[in-house]
Amino acid sequence: MRTLSPRLLRSEPLRRCTLDDCHGACCIYGVWVDTHEAETILANAALIIPHMPPGAADPATWFDDRKDVDKFSVSGEVVHSRVVPDESQYSGSACIFLRQDYKCALQVAADANGLRPWHFKPFYCILHPLDLDENGQITLEEDNILLTEKASCLRLSEHSSTLLETFEPELRYLMGDQAYCEAKSSKDNSASQ
Repeated sequence: MRTLSPRLLRSEPLRRCTLDDCHGACCIYGVWVDTHEAETILANAALIIPHMPPGAADPATWFDDRKDVDKFSVSGEVVHSRVVPDESQYSGSACIFLRQDYKCALQVAADANGLRPWHFKPFYCILHPLDLDENGQITLEEDNILLTEKASCLRLSEHSSTLLETFEPELRYLMGDQAYCEAKSSKDNSASQ
């Protein structure tokens, strides 16, 4: 089970992006995908193909040959999604699963087939812009470097709220409802004392 770093319990003037503003900029470099997640994606290719961007319907092209060890992934090994040219992105590239409407084909396919939106989505996609610290706790980098990136996944906000609240849907999914509610209750109790 994933736990939270103390940073996610602090109030900060940050808010999340919206697709209309960022155009899926989080997808410009692709993503590391647990080998089990990649196998699930490929095993469900028939459900995903109708939602892929033009020219990306061949499952054999969805992942490149990069592999790495990842102590926080389920299998301990990750593969990389293919990155393709995309002139609509400031980097000139994007993950093969990023559609022209800036939505992820994996999430669109899950929705279209009556599954949870993140059914096919890789762990690191769901987690972003959050990250894992050296102990595997869910956190957000202290330097807020994402705020300096063009089309960032984070925006400054006029109002402060805890990152626990800002990223509630992702954290509920990754931690489970019970663990999320316990973290929120613990935060609420410490704030009232």
